[in-house]
Formats: sequence, structure tokens, C-alpha cells
Amino acid sequence: MGDTQPKRKRPELLIPASCLEVLKTAVHFGADAVYIGGEAYGLRANAKNFSMEDMKEGIHYAHAHGVKVHVTVNVLAHSDELAGIEEYLRELAGFGGDAPDALIIADPGVFMLAKKICPMCELHVSTQANSLNYADFNFWQSLGADRVVCARELSLEEIREIRAKTDPDLAIEAFIHGAMCISYSGRCLLSNWFTGRDSNHGDCTNPCRWRYSVMEETRPGEYLPVYENERGTFIFNSRDLCMIDHIPDMCDAGIDSFKIEGRMRTALYVATVARAYRKAIDALMESDEKYREVLPWCDAEITKCTYRPFTTGFYYNRKPDVSSMVYGTNSYHRDSVYLGLIGEADAQGRGLFEQRNKFLVGDEIEVMKPDGRDIPVTVTGLTTEEGEAVDGAPHPKQMLWLEVKSAEPDFDGLKVGDLIRKNPPAEE
Repeated sequence: MGDTQPKRKRPELLIPASCLEVLKTAVHFGADAVYIGGEAYGLRANAKNFSMEDMKEGIHYAHAHGVKVHVTVNVLAHSDELAGIEEYLRELAGFGGDAPDALIIADPGVFMLAKKICPMCELHVSTQANSLNYADFNFWQSLGADRVVCARELSLEEIREIRAKTDPDLAIEAFIHGAMCISYSGRCLLSNWFTGRDSNHGDCTNPCRWRYSVMEETRPGEYLPVYENERGTFIFNSRDLCMIDHIPDMCDAGIDSFKIEGRMRTALYVATVARAYRKAIDALMESDEKYREVLPWCDAEITKCTYRPFTTGFYYNRKPDVSSMVYGTNSYHRDSVYLGLIGEADAQGRGLFEQRNKFLVGDEIEVMKPDGRDIPVTVTGLTTEEGEAVDGAPHPKQMLWLEVKSAEPDFDGLKVGDLIRKNPPAEE
């Protein structure tokens, strides 16, 4: 008989990008939309971020491939910043046909400025606005919001209620994968307290990832470690959110856009996670059975990039066990090494790329295809743009032509958008 589940609405897959290269990676590996930040007024000051020139190029590139771009303007602004924000919004409005599709905003004052200055852009309310109930969502829509991003502390049951009590034209966006914040929807002051760097202005130093000890007040200077393991304790350090095994529940809650966290992440991370979620979502749109078939591949794929142990966050319990949220070390799990993204290809199947990590002629590497194939290849040649053959790629950001061979019968050479990576050797 097959599945009897009613056909679900296809959600948007919203992918982060730290720079132009990562934006292009996201476009090739399955994003419906990409969110980016400029050099100011977003909440990732330590990301590479986009100059105005790169932003124009990136938006144009995304639009040419049918992908939308959302720009973050989600600082919590002080009065002396408003004039600069107004000027920034006017610059974005001046992009004309390549203006951003949406602006992501947390501050009500900035929201009203954007509404006046950028009428061509949708207005999306950031998770930093801490929208927790249907009255919040209806309030923002009454001001002109097109979308509200859920506070991370909402359960799926609460999101279902919000969907039932809000206008269907108001889109609901929620995080589906990536780092969690120990503080309420990211409104943290630890960074300000320890370093003077404001997390609500994009300058967080991530003190939640640091190691802590206990000191008894009558014994100043005597630090007493609280051991979870031999490396100490990391009592504020959250696991990473991962909902790839629960996409049907996310769809059935009425979420319109699935957001991947990570504007500080690499192209390898973005390619790996975007491709896995793209495959899972597309399979679910065919049937629940198809989704279950591809899920083992998707689960394995997302562990091939840098990640912490996973959690479902607050989605199934608004007050989850601390042990399910907090991770006992600040270490990431790391697997594949990012080598580069193919930016040009020629008729001989060679690919031009900007080298990111060292490898040599003769090495076994892997070509990640946007369609889900991972093709093992052997490096047979490396040539500089000037035509000089080299034995290896030792210099970061050197532009090189790559030649490879593969025993795979369906390998048809390197193509624009292919990502190359090197996997660690198998354990003995």
C-alpha cells in the first residue's frame, strides 16, 4: 500500500556562508537560500564576512542559480550606531536588482529603519529577538515581518501551537543543525564580562567553551578541578544540534525554513551538511520510505566534518536533562580535511582550485559531488597557473590546476562546484 502520510510542504533549506567561496559552495551543494553577514552589524564579527563588492557578486551568483540570499543586520543596537546602520541599509537598497531577498533583524528600531529604507527586502525577525509564543509572532507580523525565526528554546509542540495560531502567510524558521548557545537564544554576557567583547554585537569569544574550576573562598588561588574526564570540566559547553533523523517531525510542526547554524564554518562543513540535509529533505518529499532509505547515508555523511556530539536540543523537551545538552569537553570531532573547491574546469577534466591544505601528487583524495557521490581519485598532476608542474601543494591559497584519475566508471572529470577533500587513514 505504501505510505499514507499526506504530502508535506517542501521546507526551505537555509545555509550559512562566511565568505564568497562558501556561498558558492552552499549554492552548488543544495541550498535554497543562503544567509550572510556584511562587515558590520551582524552577529559574527569574527567570521570572514562579505565586503560590499563580494556581497554584490555573491547575491548575483546566487540569484543566477535560483538561490535566495538573506543578510544579517541583527545586532542589538545602541543609539550611536543607528546612523551607521541607516547608511548600511541604504547601501543594500542601492544594489537594485541584486538587493538581498531578506534582512534578518533582532532590534525593533533597526527593524523599522529597514522597513522604511529597504521595502524591496523581506524582513525576518532573528532568533535573537527571543520569540517564544504566538503573540510574539503575531506582533512582529503586525509591524510588517514576513518571517520569524523561533527562539531555540521552543519545543516542536510549542511550534505546532504557534503555527495553528498565526497567519499562514507568516513564515516560521527554525534551526535544524549546528552549535547551540548556553545562554537564552544567544543573549550572553560572559564574553563581555571576561574580555569586554560584546556577544550581542558579533564579537563573542565563546567563553562557554572554556575549562572551569572551583575555588573555595577561604583558599584564594587554590583551584579545585571538577573532573568529568581527564581533561577537566566544560560545564557551559553545549552539544551540537542535529535533527536530520527527525525531519518529518520538523515538517509536521509547520516549520517553513530549516536553518543550519555556522557562519564561522568552512566550505567543507557547509558542503557536507548541506548535501546531507538536501538529500534527506528531497527523499522525504518523495515518501517516508525513501527518507528512511537514505537516512543511514545522511547520518554517516554529517560526521565527516567537524562537529561536537549531537543533541535534539529543546525540540522534544522544553526542560531537557542537563546531561543531554552539556558536553564534557570542548573538543570537536574532526574527520576529512578540506583541500579546495573547483572554480574552473577545462575540456580535459582538469580543475582549477585555491589550495587550502597540503597534499601531493600520488595522494589518494576524494571528490565530493553535489549530487551525493563521493569519488576516490588519485592525484596525477598539479600545475601552476603559469604552467609549471609541481609535486605538491604546500602554499595556502595557491591557485593550481589539478589532474586526477579514478577507477570509478561514472567519473567524468572535475567540474565547477566539486569539492576536494582528504580522508584520514583507516584505523588499524
